[in-house]
Amino acid sequence: MTILVTGATGKVGTQVIEQLVKRGADVRALVRNPASVSLPAGVSVAQGDLLDPDSLRGALSGVSTLFLLNAVAPDEFTQALIALNVAREAGVKHVVYLSVIHSDLYVNVPHFAGKYGVERMIEQMGFSATILRPAYFMDNDLTIKDVVLGYGVYPMPVGDKGLAMIDVGDIGEIAALELIRRNQSATPLPLERINLVGPDTLTGADIAAAWSSVLARPIAYGGGDTAAFEQNLRNFMPCWMAYDMRLMGERFLTDGMIPDAGDVERLTALLGRPLRAYRDFAAAIAA
Repeated sequence: MTILVTGATGKVGTQVIEQLVKRGADVRALVRNPASVSLPAGVSVAQGDLLDPDSLRGALSGVSTLFLLNAVAPDEFTQALIALNVAREAGVKHVVYLSVIHSDLYVNVPHFAGKYGVERMIEQMGFSATILRPAYFMDNDLTIKDVVLGYGVYPMPVGDKGLAMIDVGDIGEIAALELIRRNQSATPLPLERINLVGPDTLTGADIAAAWSSVLARPIAYGGGDTAAFEQNLRNFMPCWMAYDMRLMGERFLTDGMIPDAGDVERLTALLGRPLRAYRDFAAAIAA
């Protein structure tokens, strides 16, 4: 029973594939350019694109379970709906979808609203599905490490409500466990939503303090100027995406990314180990 992984070459997808292979799963990776990727031994490759139904039909042939991950893009919602419709046509029974925490709360943020629409379609299409809702990825902070290390400032507009930041490795392992659980089930399992969070809910000041501790020098929190945040992002991403990220930052400030009661304990039990802490992430960069 084959599992198809989309987003196979990204941060999360590579972790999912690694964890699936480790557990002996039959894995197929959807990639645009097979010649440019290096995948673990035993992983089959399907060339295709989420906007190309014909390539998806080939990729989904004989697949029992789909890991659906699509990147933030102007047509993200369309990509996901095409993939889900073709998957249903192909007889795929199980889906694990990577959404985002508070997708139903951050209603004005484009990529959150899009993911919530996909969640609703998965539910209405009747898939046996797990919807994974991760909070902010710790690994996103790799993009601002030079600011922290070089200028002594943590620049993300996190605010004082707190973000339950999660490690990408933890996301990948949890996703793999859910894919295997559904793929091996003899009967359809009910739809579930799982918040993916780290062990701590951290404010901007908390994160700056973690960096100060691991670097043994003061690191300041840069504050919540989301307009300046947007302008900085425009230096290396399209203006529509920078504005999307600004809107997300504004919701960080007003709402945070707060886990539900029992989320941390549920994930710890699922993994059989503690979740990775942000301080450990920062310490690895500092080292």
